[in-house]
Amino acid sequence: MAYTCLCSFLDKAAIKDPEMGNGSTVWNKWCLSTLTDVEEVKMVIRMLPIWATTVIFWTVYAQMTTFSVSQATTMDRHIGSFQIPAASLTVFFVGSILITVPVYDRVIVPIAKKVLKNPQGLTPLQRIGVGLVLSILAMVAAALSELKRLRAARSHGLANDPAAEIPLSVFWLVPQFFLVGAGEAFTYTGQLAFFLRECPKGMKTMSTGLFLSTLALGFFVSSLLVTIVHVVTGDKKPWLADNLNQGKLYDFYWLLAVLSTLNFIMYLVCAKWYVYKDKRLAEEGIELEEADEPVCH
Repeated sequence: MAYTCLCSFLDKAAIKDPEMGNGSTVWNKWCLSTLTDVEEVKMVIRMLPIWATTVIFWTVYAQMTTFSVSQATTMDRHIGSFQIPAASLTVFFVGSILITVPVYDRVIVPIAKKVLKNPQGLTPLQRIGVGLVLSILAMVAAALSELKRLRAARSHGLANDPAAEIPLSVFWLVPQFFLVGAGEAFTYTGQLAFFLRECPKGMKTMSTGLFLSTLALGFFVSSLLVTIVHVVTGDKKPWLADNLNQGKLYDFYWLLAVLSTLNFIMYLVCAKWYVYKDKRLAEEGIELEEADEPVCH
């Protein structure tokens, strides 16, 4: 309803005012827009709900380079006599992407073509949806691995020593890195394909900007959540303590899992409502062209 009202409002920008005269008038784009201009603005507005519901994925992604690395610093990172640097666990992002992309191309796409009758396999919106689901699973895995880490710390009497090495292999953290990496492979390609496909022809460079803005906002939302959690949980029973063994990081991961699930539900609603540009314009009988003269209602 709100979108319909907004579209009706925007349509007025391309309605010629009789007082403006005929062909001898010098057209002012601030007074009269072309039909193409109006439709392009509508396209961008229609993409905004999809754009907004992808931000939370990058909020989850931010945890892999912050708190997950902090977890790794407290765990056993030895392979024989070699100790793995905690920050190097992000290599599982790359490995996950390198595995996910060919699996998608060679396995998922052929199956999707047959099942969904789509020559592209999964549509951009479906790929984004898969990435969001994987991010939810990643936060569930992260919460469970943190609970296991805390049990190991307490059972060995190391809960009060933030510098102690807990006798638990750091590879328990691999599932959360792997799931977020696989989710990135789907979400990244899905977002870029969606924005490139749906952005107006004269605004293709905007597609990259829309994608990068979701990534930047994801890290911003992550910082905002951390601040809010610090304020709400206080100093007595903090979720995010300086000593992870005394905190409740798993609750923070559960919070992200819940927020990601709610966001996914919103995304499904937005994706269900969204109609791809080519199909919508064909149904409405609109053909957008680059014209020298204004095309008005």
